[in-house]
Amino acid sequence: MSKSAEKLDSIHTDESFNSSLSDEFNYQKRAPRFIKWIYQLDNFGIETRGIERVSAEERSAKAKSTSTTYQLIQVIGLWFAACGGLTSMSSFFLPTLLFNLNLKNSLVSGIIAMLIGCLVPAYSSTMGPKSGCRQMVTARFLFGTYGVVVVSLLAITGGVGWSIVNCVLGGQMLVAINSNISLAVGIVVIAVVSLVVAVFGIKVLLKFQTILAIPIFIACILFYVVVCNKIGYVHDSNEIVNQLGLDSLTIRGTWLSFWTIAYSSTSSWASGASDYYILFPENTPSGTVFMVTFFGIAIPTTFVAVIGTICGNIALSYKPWNDAYTNMGVGGLIVETFQPWGKFGKFVAVLLYLSLICNNIMNTYSIAFEFQLIDKHLVFVPRWIWATIVSAIYIVLSLVGRDKFSEILSNLLPMLGYWISMYIVLLLEENLLFRSTIKIKKLHEKEFDDDDMDKLYNWKNWNVPKGRTLGIACCISFCCGVAGAVLGMNQVYFIGPLAKLIGSQGGDIGIWLAAGFTGITYPSLRYLELKYFKR
Repeated sequence: MSKSAEKLDSIHTDESFNSSLSDEFNYQKRAPRFIKWIYQLDNFGIETRGIERVSAEERSAKAKSTSTTYQLIQVIGLWFAACGGLTSMSSFFLPTLLFNLNLKNSLVSGIIAMLIGCLVPAYSSTMGPKSGCRQMVTARFLFGTYGVVVVSLLAITGGVGWSIVNCVLGGQMLVAINSNISLAVGIVVIAVVSLVVAVFGIKVLLKFQTILAIPIFIACILFYVVVCNKIGYVHDSNEIVNQLGLDSLTIRGTWLSFWTIAYSSTSSWASGASDYYILFPENTPSGTVFMVTFFGIAIPTTFVAVIGTICGNIALSYKPWNDAYTNMGVGGLIVETFQPWGKFGKFVAVLLYLSLICNNIMNTYSIAFEFQLIDKHLVFVPRWIWATIVSAIYIVLSLVGRDKFSEILSNLLPMLGYWISMYIVLLLEENLLFRSTIKIKKLHEKEFDDDDMDKLYNWKNWNVPKGRTLGIACCISFCCGVAGAVLGMNQVYFIGPLAKLIGSQGGDIGIWLAAGFTGITYPSLRYLELKYFKR
């Protein structure tokens, strides 16, 4: 989701940094006079740099004024603000209400899957200091110039999907707080506020997130208080689940299906994880970046996941909460938990509502860079225009799907998990098998110069197609992974033949098969690609 920010802020406000852009990417300088205003708007606190690489020299110069420790602290704060609210919590209301799992199975499945999912962006983030490139730019070194278009579109789809989740959940909450507000108005409010903050300055974004991080954390603690007041209903909910008489194989199937959702809720950060480390010095230890990202996502997500799971479990047997969920979805359920606290409870609910905006701003801000990878000409369109376009898209989609929050969430997240799993397998195999030693890297004759052999990739070729892989092996292996996902997926619109074998309701094993099919086919195909094309 980003979709830190203060590091990126230095890009916007440091004239020497912006002036270092080559003429190739100095859009304002090269633009025709009649559209120069488009780029002049970009100067109001918004970065002019798009997908261009931040060179090692630029980052070293920046490090002289900002310590790496301070940068790491900023990133930790950003992860906590992004992961410690309702967006991360939203997936964990579902295991009992949607998948008929008792509390124990819900927590075991959800927490284990979520923590494993955190490993994916943690590893992806290590590419940032090494490359100075945004995550999907580094994907060019795997998928090639044309293959990366597919993964960029998938990343855009994921960002838009999360924005829809935020908007619909936020709309539900505003309606529950004030019944005079329509769901459509609630959706538009969260989208417009997100767009305004995202467009008019990364400084504003940073301040917005930083200021709200502490009250949102306090609101989550208060949510623990109101939910745990009804903890006695957990026993009743578990009894209802037991009375369904589901056989052990069916329970395993639903356990696996929720596992996929929980895993995807954190692994989906991998599509942009390295974005937040592009100003770190090249010699920043990968282990440090990995641990900061892992715990920065895992700790706040675990904190909200546990209480979300408990709340969803209680709602199965506690009628007022169940009625609120039935009538107004997860947003109505959240507001209903605070009903005993009256106006103060509504105030706390508003604070939780703001956490959705914090997450949504990052989506709106980051998707623009993924648009710029689709075609070389799109890089000349300023980021604020893409932010406006994507906001219009997810407003419309949110209005269309405003009454189907659970369906959107349960269908979106597995799809994200499938492709992210294939991507991380490809990245791991490429890095560990084909770039681990100088001897192996000599197979990449057309990519490396003699003075760049000590680097994982020749990052200078980030925008030089002839200096990167063609992506043939990666794209074929990715297609094999898609076949695996289809065989193992368990969705409303399609149940794979292997998923059908796991109990009466099926079980989602698409992630495992997608990763397995991709991992098995890539090494041999990549070796052949290197042998014949030398890149």
